Amino acid sequence: MEISKKPWPILSVCGIKKRIDTNPDFQRPAVWSRSQKQLLIDTIIRGYDIPKLYWRKIGSNPDKYDVVDGQQRLRSIFEYQNGEFPLSKDCDPIDDIDPSKMKYADLPDDLRLKFDTYSLDVIVLSATGEDEVREMFLRLQNGTTLKAQERRNAMPGNMRTFVKQLALHPFFGHCGFSNSRFTFDHVAAQLTAVELNGGPCNVKNSNLNTVYEKEVSFDPTSAKAKKIKRVLDFLLEAFPEKTPELERYSVMSLYSLVSHCMEKYVLQGRPKDLANWFLAFEAKRATEEELPEDQRDPEFLSYKERTSHSTDAQDSLEWRQDFLLRKFFEQVPDIQPKDNQRLFSHEQRLAIFRRDQGLCRVKTKCEGIKCEWDAWEADHITAWSKGGKTTVSNGQVACLPCNSSKGDR
Repeated sequence: MEISKKPWPILSVCGIKKRIDTNPDFQRPAVWSRSQKQLLIDTIIRGYDIPKLYWRKIGSNPDKYDVVDGQQRLRSIFEYQNGEFPLSKDCDPIDDIDPSKMKYADLPDDLRLKFDTYSLDVIVLSATGEDEVREMFLRLQNGTTLKAQERRNAMPGNMRTFVKQLALHPFFGHCGFSNSRFTFDHVAAQLTAVELNGGPCNVKNSNLNTVYEKEVSFDPTSAKAKKIKRVLDFLLEAFPEKTPELERYSVMSLYSLVSHCMEKYVLQGRPKDLANWFLAFEAKRATEEELPEDQRDPEFLSYKERTSHSTDAQDSLEWRQDFLLRKFFEQVPDIQPKDNQRLFSHEQRLAIFRRDQGLCRVKTKCEGIKCEWDAWEADHITAWSKGGKTTVSNGQVACLPCNSSKGDR
């Protein structure tokens, strides 16, 4: 890493603001209030010191930068220079001039010159790797108020990247909560932790931090990663529009329910059944909330308790999953169990190979090539996940490329 210090007049910085990314993916969103922004501009015009800015040089001809530290200050400077807010109405005089409620364009020339020529101390980092930049960001934020997920978003490793991509899944946009300060990322991290555990587990911040540290080399093409995306795709199909009932705790529970059922039951074509059941369940829950406590269903009282306190604890998630599974199957009793045997036996594979004469029958990546015995897969014609049986009649030869492409679809 190479480090250099450069004084930058504010007018020069504003002139290249299109080449400065104030929101790289490890940064938190804008959180400063107007009063904080006004205080900063007041400080600058009075000529007082403000902390250094740290930029990472990411390109040349022309130079381009990511802001590692100081994005809230830089955003405030850009916004004031762009006329988006005035100075405070309680601003004290500066050089016998009352600048209260003045926007940038209203400043007298003397004050505008003070603002334009104010020298920002910029530390430029070059020849840096992603891990070095994230480490620098975390060190610079030490002692400041970063939410747990904001800190995780700055951690190096494949898990951080996977969760950030997962948080972009359109299902989250249909939920009843916003993405304020990376809430989607936080929930996506919790769902990932549950899937990696194979079921409900503690998903508190300390547990998620451990997952990020342990899974630094997480494979985003792994079976677990694909399963997480399949569950979210199913939930998106079930809830294709904004659904206010989808609170954070209910998303966690629905994810666990669908993930569990995908392993044991045929859910193909059942998203609407899930949605209808869930909305009816929420209506029942709301009705129960209106009753005097001594008249409520004890199980709904327990559900409220487990969605109000310790919602990220394993025992709470386990209880909610069991309760919701039972309620779901009470309303949708005709869901078909999957064949318990998923893998073809040696005898079945031999029968399929001889019957198909070793020729690939899938033909998505080939024209039906001849396979060697040690280089093929026995493929379900009707997918096991859709209720297909593990029988010779439902099996076919698939070359490795075709089998892989079918699995990706």
